[in-house]
Amino acid sequence: MSSWFKKKSRAFEQFAINVFFGRAEGTAAMVLTAVLQVFSYLFNGVVQARWWLYRNRIFHDQPLGCLVVVVGNLTVGGTGKTPVVEKFARALRDRGRRVAILSRGYKSKSPPFWKKWLNWITHAAEPPPRIVSDGERVLLDSEHAGDEPFMLARNLPGVLVLVDKNRVKAGMYAIKKFGCDTLVLDDGFQYLPLKGRLNLLLVDKTNPFGNGFMLPRGILREPVSHLKRASYVFLTKSNGERDPELEDLIHRHNPGVDIIECAHRPHDLRRFGAGGGGERMPPGHLRGRRVAAFSGIAVPEGFERFLRDFGAVIVHARRFMDHHRFNRADIEAVFAGALEQGADFVVTTEKDAVRIDEGWPCPLPLYYLRLEIDILRGAADFDEAVERICFPGAVALP
Repeated sequence: MSSWFKKKSRAFEQFAINVFFGRAEGTAAMVLTAVLQVFSYLFNGVVQARWWLYRNRIFHDQPLGCLVVVVGNLTVGGTGKTPVVEKFARALRDRGRRVAILSRGYKSKSPPFWKKWLNWITHAAEPPPRIVSDGERVLLDSEHAGDEPFMLARNLPGVLVLVDKNRVKAGMYAIKKFGCDTLVLDDGFQYLPLKGRLNLLLVDKTNPFGNGFMLPRGILREPVSHLKRASYVFLTKSNGERDPELEDLIHRHNPGVDIIECAHRPHDLRRFGAGGGGERMPPGHLRGRRVAAFSGIAVPEGFERFLRDFGAVIVHARRFMDHHRFNRADIEAVFAGALEQGADFVVTTEKDAVRIDEGWPCPLPLYYLRLEIDILRGAADFDEAVERICFPGAVALP
């Protein structure tokens, strides 16, 4: 019964997501769309009221006395935020900043409800933020840190990574305990209690605002008009071609804002597991190879398109829910399909690789695709963008 219920729940969740992204058709999809539309209007009202309360100082945000850079988006999922945060934090670190990344740790394993309840009843002191990395060591796994914080911690020695839903508390902790002078608020555009000095807004150029509706009818967390809150707009996933219509829309809501256009480029293929020996191969290794691909991300089409663009022949593909926590049966099913279709090896995303146990057997080589950011327009390179944004001595802030 439990297995049947889980299977039906996953099927409905996938159906709802297909409706959400406009990929479902039929009577059931139309009915669910109408229901979601009602909730979308309600959600929009809540978002607008909350923003009004902060803007009119009825609710107060809190400055922390150091540079706070907010990186976020107006939509849910799929803007390619993590590689931008990583490269941005690395550039700041390399310029001598003491950087802490603050994350809410989406889908991470939090303390059990009974423990939170007991703390509340006994008025126990609020626990400190979870330290994913102290700048020298990675202290938590992806299950307890969350996928993105763990990945950032692993790739950014010298940068602190803290996880807590209360990012004001996390920021104060980073400043007092570790002497941080720069806070990067990951996925923080909607986190209004912490006052950001700079708001870097990411817009997915391939699907900027979905169908234009707010959650749960569409993918918008805030109205498009809130582009006005951005200090800089990063157009991600660009193919290098200008989009005058999108740029005009951005400038209509935020006249004069700088637009920085960037692309996510496959950097290399890295062998998964302790037995991989740190093997790395250029993406060109995919050309002509029969590969099996699997992922649990918001936009799997983009990952699979990268593989095909580099000449891979995808003979078997599995798509899981975003942030799916893989079990051994999932991985065994992927490899079974790969072997059946005669795949040369299996490829997944870096974000998915952190959720796979290195102890599970892999009958075929397993690689993950690592992406990095290239600046195409708006700055000569990413380092120049960092200079303009975070070292404003020579350049006035917007």
